[in-house]
Amino acid sequence: MLIVFEVHLTPARDGDDFLSEELLVETQAQVMTTAEARAVGFEGIGEDPNVRLVAVAKRDKGFVQGAIERAHDVVGFKVHEIDG
Repeated sequence: MLIVFEVHLTPARDGDDFLSEELLVETQAQVMTTAEARAVGFEGIGEDPNVRLVAVAKRDKGFVQGAIERAHDVVGFKVHEIDG
């Protein structure tokens, strides 16, 4: 099972550094724009420059969710579980 966080960032934010490099390396999380997510097969995603999708293994859900909750540039997020 794959966990995908739909992360809503503050408008006009520049960059994808709302998660630390250490967290990304340790969890092997993948951060994608909506366009990148559609390119790798995610469906039903609209174009929004303030949304990032973060894909992570189920075992790392709590660790990544805690980091997203603490990130200053995040205004909200949703969690999606995807069966593989």
